[in-house]
Amino acid sequence: MSKIPVFTADAPAPPPFLNQATIVGNIIFCSGQLGVNPKTGKMVEGSIKDRTRQILANLSAVLKAGGSSLADVAKVNIFLADMNDFAAVNEVYVEAFPEPRPVRHRFPFF
Repeated sequence: MSKIPVFTADAPAPPPFLNQATIVGNIIFCSGQLGVNPKTGKMVEGSIKDRTRQILANLSAVLKAGGSSLADVAKVNIFLADMNDFAAVNEVYVEAFPEPRPVRHRFPFF
């Protein structure tokens, strides 16, 4: 089965050893995203909600470039530097993902 790399200028460029996503069959495997504005290359200013919205906008752009959308996401891993931000991330998650929402795991990121 072939692997097809996905790239869009509407999300931050990955390091040279990664792809933004890879399509295998009819599944898109996406690399992790940060709250980086793809136009400026800088982390967005503001709250965890602002950064989470940017992360999901980046993910949405990558999925769109691969012929998909947030509505098709089945699983998400969330890495947080501060577990106290979890409620705020949840609010944005509910805004971004339609029902049925993807399953997910959250991890403290140290």
